[in-house]
Amino acid sequence: MRREDVLIETVQDITLDDIKGSNLLEIYNKIYGFSAESLYRASKILKSIAKECDLRFLSFTANLVSTGLRGLFADLIRRGFFNMVVTTGGTIDHDIARSFGGKYYKGSFDYSDEELRKINVHRLGNILIPFEDYGGVVERAVSQVLPPLVKERKEWPVYELLWEFGRRISDQHSILKASYETKTPIIVPGVVDGSFGTNLFVQSQFTGLRINLFEDMRLIKDRVFESEKAGALLVGGGISKHHTIWWNQFRDGLDYAVYLTTAQEFDGSLSGARPKEAISWNKIRDNAEQVVLYADATLALPLLAISLIS
Repeated sequence: MRREDVLIETVQDITLDDIKGSNLLEIYNKIYGFSAESLYRASKILKSIAKECDLRFLSFTANLVSTGLRGLFADLIRRGFFNMVVTTGGTIDHDIARSFGGKYYKGSFDYSDEELRKINVHRLGNILIPFEDYGGVVERAVSQVLPPLVKERKEWPVYELLWEFGRRISDQHSILKASYETKTPIIVPGVVDGSFGTNLFVQSQFTGLRINLFEDMRLIKDRVFESEKAGALLVGGGISKHHTIWWNQFRDGLDYAVYLTTAQEFDGSLSGARPKEAISWNKIRDNAEQVVLYADATLALPLLAISLIS
């Protein structure tokens, strides 16, 4: 296997304009059966969140940021459909890597990982990431951006650090740039779990940097307690999903919730737990409009986004 044989076509980001004008959701409403009904219900709830909620959560996992959905997430934030983001550490890795020149490529689940390793290519599902377009890019970005910030002050909330990175990004498809432009907080409770967090730690050894996750928690706490109505689109599971619903229990639960997931509940995992289980934890209100849509986000999220612009 040679690199030039597999690193052929790069991943392209999409925006809301790319999917504008479709009437597919009404078609799904007519089909109605099985998952089509869940898709249509999810689209209606998202519209309600956009119109009625002053606190609008977008929660998602990092793997999706390696795909063209990165641009869609950025566009949803930039256009104000969501004003609080909760995600995982790898989201920052992928966004910085792609914002500072890294390129991701279309691949296959069936490629030999042993052969990919020999030619210095990572595989994330069917996305290919050259070694030099990931870790090294993130390391250089952190080492360039961080030292001047630490001279301003030693201790930073993570969401403010991310705004500073977004301020220095020119890529319009960047989630961090969209967050900075709209002052939408990105909350990353597991920020040290990834290349960005590791590089923050490395820089702290030389600069004295301290990150203050309690300030991130204070921000999300204040937004939750101040909200009149709160809704959330939760894509995937794990820490980003849990952090979102965890804080909303203190306001007696979300008023609206859309779960988009491929995880199942039979093993008792948080990732697979359905919205109705969250009711028992006070994380979603018992009268909330809620739905779980079982689908791959790369298929379903563009369809759901249609509901916000149609």
